[in-house]
Amino acid sequence: MKRGQQIKIKMSKIEKIKNLNKIKIKPTREEVKEAVKTLIKWAGDDPDREGLIETPDRVIKAYENFFAGYNNDPREILSKEFQEVDGYDEMIVLKDIRLESHCEHHLVPFIGTAHIGYIPKNKVVGLSKLARVVEVFSKRLQIQEKLTAQIANSIDEVLQPKGVGVIIEASHLCISTRGIHKTDSRMVTSRMLGIFRNNSDTRREFLNIIGYNKPSV
Repeated sequence: MKRGQQIKIKMSKIEKIKNLNKIKIKPTREEVKEAVKTLIKWAGDDPDREGLIETPDRVIKAYENFFAGYNNDPREILSKEFQEVDGYDEMIVLKDIRLESHCEHHLVPFIGTAHIGYIPKNKVVGLSKLARVVEVFSKRLQIQEKLTAQIANSIDEVLQPKGVGVIIEASHLCISTRGIHKTDSRMVTSRMLGIFRNNSDTRREFLNIIGYNKPSV
């Protein structure tokens, strides 16, 4: 199997949700408004009172922003790479990328930062594209583990670098505002591919650059 065919097969995983979203018929705006009204009633309030009458429209607009990532393809973002790098083959790191996503279990936010590092083989991508990939995957219903893997896998599949490292640290409102109410807890996830996984020196360099060299990672 040729390399191009392998990449196409791998990328189909990234596009899976997007393709399913195209196939399924989305509810109409009126149906969504009625659903929001139903939730308001279930919560114990009156959706027709003055303070809530425009809430369904506001919720729709908010959701269009929160979940805009379903309308974007990370492959298109990362495909705009540069090959004239004068032989540069050292680590490239973009750290402290703010992310805001929503837990797919409770539909509440988790907010944090992502750090991305990769070692190019023969092409690089603009730093803003890395941040955009984080945004595309973040603006979907997520769990942090899957989000971390999707970001790393997409970079690895499109750029074909020597290795990729992604670390995300985030606070989850699903455990800080409900349930066990642990307000100070933060979740850390990592995904190391290629030389970042196989070479401890490379991994240590990445952790040192982002200032996250805790023994537990």
